[in-house]
Amino acid sequence: MEKTATKNKENTKESGKYFFAIGRRKCSIARVKLFLKGKGEIMINGKKSTDYLPDYVLQEIIHAPLKLANLEKADIIVSTNGGGKTGQAEAIRLGISRALVLLDKELRKTLKVAGFLKRDPRIKERKKPGLKRARRAPQWQKR
Repeated sequence: MEKTATKNKENTKESGKYFFAIGRRKCSIARVKLFLKGKGEIMINGKKSTDYLPDYVLQEIIHAPLKLANLEKADIIVSTNGGGKTGQAEAIRLGISRALVLLDKELRKTLKVAGFLKRDPRIKERKKPGLKRARRAPQWQKR
């Protein structure tokens, strides 16, 4: 039984070399591939970004690091899962920012000042025994 080495995969698509990074926020995980040569399209889970995240605010979250880096013509392919739409959008932003830092080390300072390289580690607190939720106690009854 032979196993193929994943390290031998080439980082190429029809448009050329890409930069890979992972972004996380709460329970959301985004795997980002940044292609330098392209038309500026962002594909999320096989759909256009405007179809997957139709909200204008979420679109601005995704495009913010590209606007700072003046790389709005780069193609991006994202695979994301977990969490909600806002968490996924911010995970995508972190993944794009990390990929841009791999592309150019000089961008790190501007992205860090903007807060795009900070991972949000908050996750849902677990439910404790005897409580209804993590901290919500049952209502007190006199009798």
